[in-house]
Amino acid sequence: MGTHTDAHIVWDWNGTLFHDVDAVIGATNAAFAELGLAPITLERYRELYCVPVPRFYERLMGRLPSQAEWEVMDAVFHRHYTEHRVRCGLADGVEDLLTGWVAAGRSQSILSMYGHEELVPLVEDFGISSHFIRVDGRTGPSGGSKAEHMVRHLDALRGTVDPRRTVVIGDAADDALAALHVGAHAVLWTGGSHGRAGLEAAGVTVVDSLSEAVAEAERLAVSG
Repeated sequence: MGTHTDAHIVWDWNGTLFHDVDAVIGATNAAFAELGLAPITLERYRELYCVPVPRFYERLMGRLPSQAEWEVMDAVFHRHYTEHRVRCGLADGVEDLLTGWVAAGRSQSILSMYGHEELVPLVEDFGISSHFIRVDGRTGPSGGSKAEHMVRHLDALRGTVDPRRTVVIGDAADDALAALHVGAHAVLWTGGSHGRAGLEAAGVTVVDSLSEAVAEAERLAVSG
């Protein structure tokens, strides 16, 4: 793609480009069943979900899980998620949005808290890797914030991407916090892990479609 000085989007993956909310709820409830917890609805999940993820479990259990309990919960969730994930696809309209952004001479990348070794082949399997100048998944333990990962992601793009002309598009309040941490903009959409009320509390633009998110990203990036 060459060097870009125009607007840049950092896309979230899970719940944003990858419409996996059904897999997340299915895996969450399968894990809960193994752990003796009651199932949760999508609406309740969106109301309570937060990072770091152990805090989400605290909201459900009434107490923070111990380190040993968290490790079991995390492992059980990811095992079930892998089973459910195969039935999921890209969010509606994603391929056209990615193609259009690149055709306009702009750049984009992915930063996800999904494990890097699993993320990269998944993006490749959907045939969209060529649209991105970088794809980064989580390295290290799961369950934490995206902020420090965002620092490393943009550091790797230094000289190519200007944080002031960068917009993070995601489905969680943590995406907005990560953007703020590096001096970038953020747009959150309501089709993933958070309900509108939780997203609006982050103090950034909230939209109901990814096409709206891209339009808003263009406006924010141009304004600097």
